[in-house]
Formats: sequence, structure tokens, C-alpha cells
Amino acid sequence: TGFLRSQGVACHQADLGIEMVLRLFSRTGLRQVFHLVREQGEKLPEEAKQMLAMEQSYLDKIAPVVGFLQGRDTALAVHLAQAGVLPRGPRFSGRPAFARTVPMEDRAKQYATWFLEDLTDLVQATISPYFALSRYAEHIARSASSFTAMETALAESPRLTDHYMLDALWAHLDRVDPSLVGLSVPFPGNLYGGFRIAQAIKQRRPDILVALGGGYANTELRRVSDPRVFDYVDFITMDDGERPLLSLVEHLAGTRPRTALSRTFYRDAGRVVYANDTSAKEFAMGDVGCPTYDGLFLDRYLTILDSTNPMHRLWSEGHWNKLTVAHGCYWKQCTFCDVGLNYISRYEMTPTDRLIRQIDQLIVETGCRGFHFVDEAAPPAALKALALALLEQGTTISWWGNIRFEEAFTPDLCRLLAASGCIAVTAGLEAASDRILLKIKKGITVDQTALVAAAFKEAGILIHAYLMYGCPSETIQETLDSLERVRQLVAAGLIQSAFWHRFTTTAHSPIGLNPTANGIRIVGPEFHGFAENDLMHEDRRTKTPEWLGEGLRRSMLNYLEGRGLKLDVRGWFDHSVPKPRVAPTWVRRLLKNRKMDDNPQTERRFVWLGGQPVCEAAGRRARLILPGRTSKHVVTLASRQAQWLHILIQQSTPQNNPSNSYPLLRETKTTFPGTAREFENFLGSTSWEKVRSAGLLLV
Repeated sequence: TGFLRSQGVACHQADLGIEMVLRLFSRTGLRQVFHLVREQGEKLPEEAKQMLAMEQSYLDKIAPVVGFLQGRDTALAVHLAQAGVLPRGPRFSGRPAFARTVPMEDRAKQYATWFLEDLTDLVQATISPYFALSRYAEHIARSASSFTAMETALAESPRLTDHYMLDALWAHLDRVDPSLVGLSVPFPGNLYGGFRIAQAIKQRRPDILVALGGGYANTELRRVSDPRVFDYVDFITMDDGERPLLSLVEHLAGTRPRTALSRTFYRDAGRVVYANDTSAKEFAMGDVGCPTYDGLFLDRYLTILDSTNPMHRLWSEGHWNKLTVAHGCYWKQCTFCDVGLNYISRYEMTPTDRLIRQIDQLIVETGCRGFHFVDEAAPPAALKALALALLEQGTTISWWGNIRFEEAFTPDLCRLLAASGCIAVTAGLEAASDRILLKIKKGITVDQTALVAAAFKEAGILIHAYLMYGCPSETIQETLDSLERVRQLVAAGLIQSAFWHRFTTTAHSPIGLNPTANGIRIVGPEFHGFAENDLMHEDRRTKTPEWLGEGLRRSMLNYLEGRGLKLDVRGWFDHSVPKPRVAPTWVRRLLKNRKMDDNPQTERRFVWLGGQPVCEAAGRRARLILPGRTSKHVVTLASRQAQWLHILIQQSTPQNNPSNSYPLLRETKTTFPGTAREFENFLGSTSWEKVRSAGLLLV
């Protein structure tokens, strides 16, 4: 939207999903739900009958709960957290009691979330089987090699939730009267809603053209060939949307023929055609403009609390402005990843000055200073440049994003990122096994991951790790070894959150493109002209039983809440499993033997994070008072050394360096008042250690 407006295109956006959910979760909406549920009579499940008996309580509490989860009525926290205030359906049963340290507002958010989840389960089980809070008819879209299942679902009469979504659609179309509607489908759980909207537009407003794009299309629909798909949509665009959408606008204006569209599928004479005018260059990251939230009512979204874990809750709590530090992945070698697709393969950093302008613009527009950088893997160098720019201009934000566990994330770089507002990072550890990491070309080791995680921890930055099991040739023994390493990482506070994903072969990954070389055989599904991504495979060397994933899931659910971290990892499984081969002191010994030194030959620059130092003369010596961010440090040095250090700190202060001319470590050796040997001795002194602790970084 922001890009199209920057190109002079009148463009409006809306989120029909939140509008549908808020209408459903209202007194009027729930009254309709209970009426339709009651009409089903005795065939209702017992849970539904129990909720029907509490109908009045649900009707009375729905508005206060929604207002509370929208952040408009936080004074309700104490009331909602009390036992017996909210009706307790199946989602409340079997839950462990909250620890006394859990804040009252968190308890209230958790209860309010379960309250809405109970209602969601009721709606899904009785009147709208495709409805879910975050995944709408996701099972239809997963591995939908044929369009038949989607077409069958669309042939059914719209359900109550569909009607609410379509009512919101008509309100927007009547207000805007567009010539083109673009549907963003980022995930499988958005596909049914997208096609239901497209179907309704074709039935009621066939004069409006419909284009579909987004992450799901970019990965799953790259070989779409079934003409039936285009009974509902006119176009399907691939990859970044700027160039394809601008080409469509030009086509509608009559200045570009349909055959010269950019990365776009359409139907012509009964067959699917792919048009891609390669003469139209891709827009650079510095030219795509700033995203906008205009038209999206940010104060109406709900904060759903899945877990009180401080890292895990970042995904669902509060609003985060979304930006990208760099397009694609600078590593792009992992064999399980779609490294050949545009969203991974086209690597380009956003110019730092452009990123800063985007940040400033979104702060003004949204009033929010929280940012989520949605990179595939944000480069350390780009994050360093961003952090320095934020500190130089005094911009205060809170931010998090996805990285790789690179050795470039030194303790000092992590301290710099934290000073600029970084509160958390997410990263893929995948299999915590060096053999598997080497096999999938991850480019990291388990020890390296632990050391990088320690650097982030010491800087006060939270970590979520993406984990994977069932990789080609991975044995149950290796999975147990991985779990033991993860247990130690969590117990040591090096990662705060994680999730185990079962390995899936994807059609566009190196493994999917060359399964034989990776020891697997593809057994389905057969492609029938619609979606193609997740593939079923057989591993020729090993098996991954279903119960293995259940044990991993069970362990992590407990680890997230700080439970079971001292238990033998074998206890999480219902079947006999081998004893881990990992030493129980692995993490502790690794951290104890960590070495950090200031090598004057390395290409690093000084950055000072503290306040302005004060130098007090004391004869031939001087006291240098260094105000840190949390405490002050005092060092006593020879007067010339104190003066040299005072100047170095001033030169290293971000507010004094708009030109990014921070002193190099190797260059300061030449200005030090003493010999080269004295300089190296100074770098190993207690005084220097104090200065570094106070906030003098080398990055």
C-alpha cells in the first residue's frame, strides 16, 4: 500500500479478519452463535451443552473481555483473574496453577484467552468448521496439490463467520469502489478466506479484477496450472509485490498488455499462462517506500496470551511495526530451505538511512515505538549500522528480529544492539547435532550457538530457537542428544523459548530437488495443478516415529514455564529411548573456558555507551569518572593516559559521530602515550577492564 501510494496509485487496505472476529465476539454475534448451536438439538457434544447452559454469562462477559484484551480496560485485570468470574469451559481444565509470582494482569490475560478459545472451539465444532483464531481452514490449504478440496469447500453455503467477513468486504467495496482487489495470503490458514472473498466478488461485482499474492502463493503456487483456480481470481502474482502490482495497474490503465505483466499467472483461452516481462527491473530496497498501517485500526487488535514466557509472548502481545533490514538471506546454503526462491536468494540490504527514515515515519503514523524486523536472517553488519544510527540520532525504540547464530555476534556487538533497543532475537539452531548441522549446511556448530547465545544473554537480550527433528539420516539417539543440549541451554538461561518442528521436505529446497543425494525417496503427493510445497518422503536409513515429536513437544511446553529442567530427558517419552551421550556439564564447561581478548590487530572500532566522563587531576595522576548506564566506574591513571582515554571516549560517543568515524583499535595504538608494549599491557590491565565494563565497546 505504501509503495503504490508513492507511485501515485490510489490504494486502500483493510483487515477483514479482525473485523469478522470482533463482530463474532460481541454480544450480538454470540447471541447468533448460541441460537444456531441450540438449533442442533441433542446431537451436540457435551462440552457444547455445558457452554449453552452458561450462555448468559458468556454474553455478559464478552464485551469486557474483548475490551481488556484490546488494552482499553486494564483496570479489569484483578476482577477477571478471580476464580468464578469467567465461565470455565474445556480450555480451563487440566491447567496447572499459576505461580504466585505471575502478575495479576498476566493471569487475567490468560483466563481471557482461554475464554475466547472456548468460544472458538464451540463455533468450530458446531456451526463454522473452518473457523479458528489464527488458522482459517488451514487443513484444506496444506499440501493441496489439487484444487478440488478448495472448490468443494467453496461450493458449500457460507457459514456465519463467512457472512461476517463478507459483510465487512461489501462495506469497504461500497466505500472505495475499486477496479482491482489484491488479496494477501501469507499462510495456509489464510487461503480459504482469500478464495471465499474472491468468489463473492466474482458473484456480486464481476467488474472488479482480483489478484492473489503473498507468502503462500510465492512458495506453493509456483506451478499452478489448473484453470479452475481462475474462476475465482484473475491474477496470481509471485514474489515481491511491488513490480507485479504496478504492472497490473498499468495494464488496467491500458499502458501495458497482459502478456507483458511481471511474474503473474492468468488464464487465457482456457489455459493458465505465466507472464514475466524481465525488462522491468526489480525495485531496490531503498526505492520501495515505507509501509503504512493506514486503514488498519491498531487499537482494535486483541492481545492473545498463549504463554507467560516473556519471549514466546512477543508474537501475540501488543503491536509491532514491521520492517526489513535486508531482503533475502546472506547465507542461503541450508539444504532444507527454499534457497532458490526470490525471498531467500535475492539478498539486498536496506540502506541504513532509508531504514531510519522508515522507523521515524512509522513512529509518527502509529504512535508505536516497537519494531519487528521480519528478515530471513538480519546481517550482523547491517544491525550494527542500524544500532549506531539509532544511538547517533537519539531515537528510542524497542526491537527484535531473526538472525543466524553467527560468531560475528560478539558480546560487545550484542551490548551495542541492546543499547539501541534490541530486546530479543529468533534464530534457527535446527538439529542440535554437529553431524546434522554439517549435513544440512547450516554453517554453525552447537558450541558456537551456545557461545553466541551467551553473548546475547549477557546483554539482556532474549532468544527463541527454532528446532528441527527427523532430518534425513537423523537417529533417535541424535534426537535425544539434541534434546539434552537444548535442556542445558534453557537451564543455563541461554535461550528462553524454542519450538520443535518436524523436518518436512519442500519442493523448492535442495533436498526436495535432489532427494536421492540426501538419502530419501519422495512418495507424494502427486501434483494436480494447484499447490506444491510440502512433500512426503521416506528415509532410507532411519525412521522418525510420531511419538518422538510428542515427547519433544511435551518437554518444551514445560521448559517454557521453567518446569522439569533437572529431569532426565528420557522421561518425556512414552517409549524406551537411549540415554543421551552429551556430558551433563557441556554448557557449563563451554562457558567457563570462553576466552575474550582485545587483539589490537583486529579491525574493530570503539563505541562508548556511557555518559560524559569527568577527569579530576591528582598530581601526576588523574581520576577518570565514567558514568555507565547502571552505575559509575572510577579509574586512576597517569595524567597523559587519562587524557588520552578521555579523548578516545569522546571520539567514540555516538552523538559525537554523525559521520560514523569511530576510532579503530589498531589506530589508537599509534596515539597512545607510551610504547607498543605499554599499550598491550594497558589493554590487559584492571583499569582497562573497568573501562570496558563501563561501556567502551569494540565492534
